[in-house]
Amino acid sequence: MKDNYCLNCDATVDNKFCSSCGQKTDTHRIVLKHFILHDLLHGALHLEKGIIFTLKEIIVRPGQAALDYIKGKRVRYYNIFYLALLIVALNVLLLSLKEAEAPELAKATQIKQMDLNDFFSKYSKIVLFCIVPILALNAKLIFKRVKLNVAEHLIVGGITLLGMLVVSTVYISFDILNQSIQFYNIISFFKVLFFFAIPLFPLWAYKNLTKGLYIFWGFSWRILCFYLLSLVEMTILIIIISVYFLSNTIAIEFSL
Repeated sequence: MKDNYCLNCDATVDNKFCSSCGQKTDTHRIVLKHFILHDLLHGALHLEKGIIFTLKEIIVRPGQAALDYIKGKRVRYYNIFYLALLIVALNVLLLSLKEAEAPELAKATQIKQMDLNDFFSKYSKIVLFCIVPILALNAKLIFKRVKLNVAEHLIVGGITLLGMLVVSTVYISFDILNQSIQFYNIISFFKVLFFFAIPLFPLWAYKNLTKGLYIFWGFSWRILCFYLLSLVEMTILIIIISVYFLSNTIAIEFSL
């Protein structure tokens, strides 16, 4: 701060942050020592802290974390959809490592899956994030006691998707470790455990979201309807994608 004016926007300031643009008012000249110890190190640790806190909240209390975020408690959370993209990239990297660890198995299935894998490598983000509006609209329809609008249900759906991606990352990691002979039985157990945890994560997320709103049987039939409706919609989506992909493949083959 200089002469009680913000150095970024020239607005009058009387606190630690500018009320106009939000910049800190204790700006200083950049020197090497402060850059390393404060700007670089603090920025990296703050980023890591935000990611770790977000991941912990999404696993431990996904529904309530979504409600906290919706109510405005957002400064501690890393951006949900950016984080989902990071987890997707990590999953792609892990799958690449898995293929590198088992090249013979990869070659055996490469010809059959090459075209389909090529499609999903290009459009995986679109396919993946189609899950969010499906979850949001179904939750809005079924869990009526949760007084949220569609946009807010999209946040819940995004957090649920992120939780599923995190669990799938752990599953892929155990799948890679499963090739180790030592501790084979233990790794196989956790691999199976996390495999089934992926589709069951929405149950935990919406159970946590609707905490205290429904009795056991009231929630049970609703979550069953939620899963059945989502399954039907995802099946239709996959069929549409498959038909589109097949028609494009046939068109390319005829053009050749």
